[in-house]
Amino acid sequence: MSPRSVIASSCCSVVVVTFTEHRSSAVPMRFQTKAIHVGQETDPQTGAVVPPIHVTSTFVQPGAGDWGEFDYSRSGNPTRKALECTLAALESGCGALAYSSGMAAIHGAMMLLEAGDTVLAGTDIYGGTYRLLHKVLNHAGINVKLVPTGDLAALEQAFTAETKLLWLESPGNPLLSIADIRGCADVAHRHGALVGVDSTFATPVLTRPLELGADIVMHSATKYLGGHSDLLGGALVVDDEELYDRLYFIQNATGAVMGPFESFLCSRGLKTLQLRVLEQCRTAQRLAEWLDDHPAVDRVYYPGLPNHPGHEVAARQMDGGFGAMLSFELKGSYDDAKRVAESTRLFRLAVSLGAVESLIEPPAAMSHASYDREDRLAHGIQDGLIRLSVGLEAFEDLRDDLDAVLPRG
Repeated sequence: MSPRSVIASSCCSVVVVTFTEHRSSAVPMRFQTKAIHVGQETDPQTGAVVPPIHVTSTFVQPGAGDWGEFDYSRSGNPTRKALECTLAALESGCGALAYSSGMAAIHGAMMLLEAGDTVLAGTDIYGGTYRLLHKVLNHAGINVKLVPTGDLAALEQAFTAETKLLWLESPGNPLLSIADIRGCADVAHRHGALVGVDSTFATPVLTRPLELGADIVMHSATKYLGGHSDLLGGALVVDDEELYDRLYFIQNATGAVMGPFESFLCSRGLKTLQLRVLEQCRTAQRLAEWLDDHPAVDRVYYPGLPNHPGHEVAARQMDGGFGAMLSFELKGSYDDAKRVAESTRLFRLAVSLGAVESLIEPPAAMSHASYDREDRLAHGIQDGLIRLSVGLEAFEDLRDDLDAVLPRG
């Protein structure tokens, strides 16, 4: 073991990192320091500051039936493990699992359910999650019920004896709704259900759901964790060893693991995660305030605005900002919204989010096209809604880009 040693629990999370060259005992580390050092210790063979990428598919064993730490890269890979250790530390978990995509991670969590079980999910959820719940899991006999998770009374009434999982998004996609994670977890646990939180929009910089009572936190690592639109991946993080073992068994059996190159890229992205997210939040706040006063805009969805119905809850459970995603509706027609989305110069017309470049899209035609239209409209996702992912460009440039294409009120 290198002098820069990592002490890990049985479910692969980093608990303590010691730097014996400098001090004899471990010291607590803040978020940004964890993102750089936990799971990323110096290579003991070469002294390389950046750990090597292990592209091997298989590993030589000490003897027949005598297994080493790694045997086959579907079951475990050093580069993936390094990323998982960092993620577990950032989310205050005991272990993390890195998947080949965000949807693979969500599917891995859903495979905890059995035929006859019910999953409750929010009405403001990613279109891919809606599709998985309503058009894949239903064929396995798993029931789905959507409920506004910002309403704890409605949530309480939605539970039945068959409800085994509550799946939250906070902020939600694309309406930026806010769920009281602690309150929702209390309700779910009273009914004996697990709580999973898709925290892709918030990132662990702003919200750490396990600290608020959730059982599982999920990230589309494609988004903010990677941060540069150059990888596809997902992650689940938990703080219970038995639950970790169940999820690991499912992942190993089904094989939806993140590859070593993507794991390396994601580890690199995590090192600047806090800096990127906080700056993106600042710009998003200014854009939301500007759009809220624009004569062509009918409504802005952003939890950082005092008129947002979830503002007080968001202020309590989001630390340092309100996220870098926002949506808005124009006073004009769907054609006006489509024209705006197709006309910007700096905001690129594309799905996905969370990277250094800003993106724009109409959810009805892109990220949420998999919704049944009637269901989408019933849940408030209008045809003319526009969603922005705010990147790292200057606020003034992004403002001017939008102002040039918004209708003149």
